[in-house]
Amino acid sequence: MPSAPPPRPGGPLAPAAVALAFWVTMAGTTVPTPLYPLYQHAFGFTTFTVTVVFAVYALGVVVGLLTLGRLSDRIGRRPVVLAALLLASAAATLFELADSLPWLLAARVLSGFGAALVTGAATAALLDLAPPERRLRAQTVALAANMGGLAGGTLFAGALAEWADAPLRLPWTVTLVLTGAALLGLLAVPETVPAEIRRAGRSGPRTGSTFRFRLPHVPPAVRPAFLRAALAGGAGFAVTGVLTAVSGLFLATVLGLHNHALTGLVVALAFLSTAVGQLLVRVLPPARALPLACAGLVLAAALVAGALLSGTLPPLLLGACVNGLATGTAIGTGLGTVNGGVEPHRRGEAVSAFFAVLFTMLSVPVIGVGVLVRATGLRTAGVTFSAVVAVLALAVAAGLVRRPTRGAPPEPAAPVAAAPAAAPVPTTAEPVAAPAAPAGKA
Repeated sequence: MPSAPPPRPGGPLAPAAVALAFWVTMAGTTVPTPLYPLYQHAFGFTTFTVTVVFAVYALGVVVGLLTLGRLSDRIGRRPVVLAALLLASAAATLFELADSLPWLLAARVLSGFGAALVTGAATAALLDLAPPERRLRAQTVALAANMGGLAGGTLFAGALAEWADAPLRLPWTVTLVLTGAALLGLLAVPETVPAEIRRAGRSGPRTGSTFRFRLPHVPPAVRPAFLRAALAGGAGFAVTGVLTAVSGLFLATVLGLHNHALTGLVVALAFLSTAVGQLLVRVLPPARALPLACAGLVLAAALVAGALLSGTLPPLLLGACVNGLATGTAIGTGLGTVNGGVEPHRRGEAVSAFFAVLFTMLSVPVIGVGVLVRATGLRTAGVTFSAVVAVLALAVAAGLVRRPTRGAPPEPAAPVAAAPAAAPVPTTAEPVAAPAAPAGKA
């Protein structure tokens, strides 16, 4: 008589608790997006300063990924997710108490480190908790938690800023309450990293190996496909940076729409479309996914540039959606490469490497837009950077034409859920827009 399959560790509550922690941490990174115009008005800083605040956040994410990306593989998923939630709570507290620019900078650094920690740990934990036959479902849960958090944070913050009192306090109070609930939920989450690995990992501080600054390892066999997907996904992140950096200015100064909720909606469309783009990877032929993503990125850049030149809203909304679809497809392809070609105990490290590339490519365009807006104006800055990322996407596509099969995402034989489909996207992108007026979007 065949034996029953072993029960899933932690029961059904454990994945839900991890997903909530993931959702809350990511939501906290996008809550500031529709609030930056209010901070700019209250503290009297410039548009360029808004981009610096974002750059500090992006720097925190990249440094955190490069220094702590392997941490959950060594000491366990649960303590790393716990640390991410504590950092998210500290960031929200600083935002709620902020009365000057240094408070915002400190909060963004903490938020960046929290996002970096949760990126690999929560993704790996959800995959660890799922039985083999439900790995694809676990990927979908992680995708929903991640993208839902990014979209949800900017949506509820924009709505509260537009229609409730205390717009610079209430969103953070709500964030702290949600973070507290997520901390309680972690009590239901078991540790999935084997005890012997955790015991070895705890010796890291004495040897310096756990916290040493180092580039995360990506196996040589998957590096070509990994890098192409990372460059395409980075182009999408760059378009997102350009899009969110100019959308508030566009709505306020060109269309005269001073509405925080609308600003939050524009950004949320990009994130929700990114989730849909990852789901598309599951049905697209592997050889066509990345070329289609590159084509979509070029189209999105053209739509954003067209919106700036024509002074109309529909191309901007459509550009946000197309960019999200293309970015999600590129990210899903890259994470499918990680899932199919990297050993489970090094998956968190490889995911961190992937997003270190993406965030490095995100931060430079945002700062560049801030500089160009001040020097040349909104339209010139937006069109220039849209052209740059379109050229990058075309370069990646040209590389695929020259080398169509080498380095393609591996197709593991079993289980089916581990095929190079849409892996959960641990995107830690908190978009920034650079508003010129108190009612614009940051």
